[in-house]
Amino acid sequence: MFFSSLVIAQDLTNKLDSVSYSLGLMLGNNIKKDGIKEVNQEIVAKAIEDVMQDDGDYKITRQAAKIYYTNYMTALKKEKTKAARADGEAYLLKNATKKGVITTASGLQYEVMKKGDGPMPTAKDKVEVHYHGTLIDGTVFDSSVDRGKTISFPVMGVIKGWQEALQLMHVGDKLKLTIPQSLAYGKRGAGANIPPYSTLVFEVELFGIQ
Repeated sequence: MFFSSLVIAQDLTNKLDSVSYSLGLMLGNNIKKDGIKEVNQEIVAKAIEDVMQDDGDYKITRQAAKIYYTNYMTALKKEKTKAARADGEAYLLKNATKKGVITTASGLQYEVMKKGDGPMPTAKDKVEVHYHGTLIDGTVFDSSVDRGKTISFPVMGVIKGWQEALQLMHVGDKLKLTIPQSLAYGKRGAGANIPPYSTLVFEVELFGIQ
């Protein structure tokens, strides 16, 4: 726990204790969200103390602090991006060797989980599907299955990996897709849940063509 070595294990006895602990929780959570896994807790506490005293006697200037932080976060992002790309490529190589996995010319990988016998959509169609999407570590980033409601959209209104996969499916099919970053969101990523260069895994069931 953030600042755990600085906090005495006792109940919060008054409003000041509660708000102080709340501020610590928010600060720790923001640090965690930034992807920073380790800090010198004593130095962080000293910096907070210096700011609260408000006498301007800081170890470094605020401008220098912003530069340090920006440079650190830029380097951290590059490191995470490089790792995500390498991990995705390794995952795809291993997955391609599994029984039943088919790799297309584009690099899309799919496995038939359930066969249907309905019609196949074209690029001009709109489809109704259920899907469950995860990162390669199993982290769920989106799931119509979890929401309990199918979703409809144009075949060409989604990422390239989906565009290709949907046109390989019959109504009633359920496929497991492993989509390389180049057929997903690439260097952009998607919001906070899909980092740049992420290989994505989906289970997709095609319910109908509209």
